[in-house]
Amino acid sequence: MQIPADRLTNLARTIFERGGTDADDAAQVAEKLIEANLFGHDSHGVGMVPSYVLGLQEGQLKPDSELSIELDRGSFLLINGNAGYGQVIARDAMKLTIARAQELGVVVMGLKNSYHIGRVGAWGEMAAAAGFISIHYVNAFSPNSLVAPFGGSDSRFTTNPYCTALPASNGADPIVLDMATSRVAMGKVRVAHNKGQEMVPDALIDNQGNPTNDPGVMYSEPKGALRSMGLHKGYGLAVICEALAGAFTGGGVFGLDKVAPGKIINNMLTVLIDPDAFGNRAAFDAEINKFTEWVKASPPAPGVDEVMVPGDPERKSKADRLENGIPIDDTTFEELLAAGEAMGLAREEAMRIVGN
Repeated sequence: MQIPADRLTNLARTIFERGGTDADDAAQVAEKLIEANLFGHDSHGVGMVPSYVLGLQEGQLKPDSELSIELDRGSFLLINGNAGYGQVIARDAMKLTIARAQELGVVVMGLKNSYHIGRVGAWGEMAAAAGFISIHYVNAFSPNSLVAPFGGSDSRFTTNPYCTALPASNGADPIVLDMATSRVAMGKVRVAHNKGQEMVPDALIDNQGNPTNDPGVMYSEPKGALRSMGLHKGYGLAVICEALAGAFTGGGVFGLDKVAPGKIINNMLTVLIDPDAFGNRAAFDAEINKFTEWVKASPPAPGVDEVMVPGDPERKSKADRLENGIPIDDTTFEELLAAGEAMGLAREEAMRIVGN
C-alpha cells in the first residue's frame, strides 16, 4: 500500500504519545522515522516503531531522558544520551556541537548511550545546513549481533554506519554519504523478509557461512549473518567505527556484555569542521561544484538513467514518495497496528489515521 507521509507520521506520533511520550518528542521521533522512509531508507523508517515499542515495554528506552554533558573541554564534548529517544538526543547534541563549532571552528563530539539515533545522514544534513563539514562514526548494541567479520562464519557486531556530509553553496545540494558498513542495513533484510523477496547477492551468509539470498536466515535459529560491504574494506571500516564510536567515547564495544531485549543503543563520534578554517571557503565550494559537474557529466552506463553523487538518490526518492506515498508492505503494516494496540491505540483508530 502507498500511505501519504503526513498520515504515516501521524500514526507513528500517536503510537508514541499513547505510550507516554511527550507530544513534542513524539512528533520529532515520528518525523525523523518517516523522513527516512521518504529518503528511501526504509530500514530506518516507520518499520522501527515496533522495536521502539518493545524498548518502551522493556524499560530500555527512556522516553523522558535528556542528554547530559559528561566532559567539556572546549573543542571536545562528551555527551551521554541516557537511553533517551535518539532522534531527540542526537538533535540536541548536534545543536550543542554546531553552536560550539560556530565559536571554535572545529569540534569533536562523542555521543554515548543514546537509544537508536535513526538515519545518521539526518545529522550530517543538519551540520551541512549550518555550513559545516561533518564526519560521523557509529556503533550499536542490540540483543543480536548482525554482521560477520571478513572471513568469519557468524556475526560479531552490528552494521556500524559511517557518514560524511559536505555543505552546499550557491543553491547546490549538500553531498551526503550515509552508509552501513555491511552490504545492506539489517532493516533492508527485514523489509525483504516481510515482502517475501530475495536479498541482493553477496549480502548474507547462512549459519554455516555459505552465501545465500534468503533473508529468512536472519529470522531462524541458528541465525545467519550479514556480510560487510566491499569485503575486507567494509569490514575494516566497521572496525574503525567500533573503535571510535564505542571505545573512544567510552560507550563500549559490541560483544563484551549481554544486551537486554528491547535495547538498541547507539554511540557516535562526530567531527564538525568549518570549511573556511583555512580561509578558502570560496575555493572549496567552487572545487566541489566543479567536481560534481564533472563526474555527473559522465555518460550513463547501459541501464542507468543518470550519474548521481551521494545524496541525490535520497532527494529523488523524497520527491517521488511525497507525490505518490510511502510504500508499506502488509507485514510491516500489521506490525505497526500491533505496536499501536500494545500502546493502547485501537486498530480501528489507527486505520482512520492512515485513511484506510
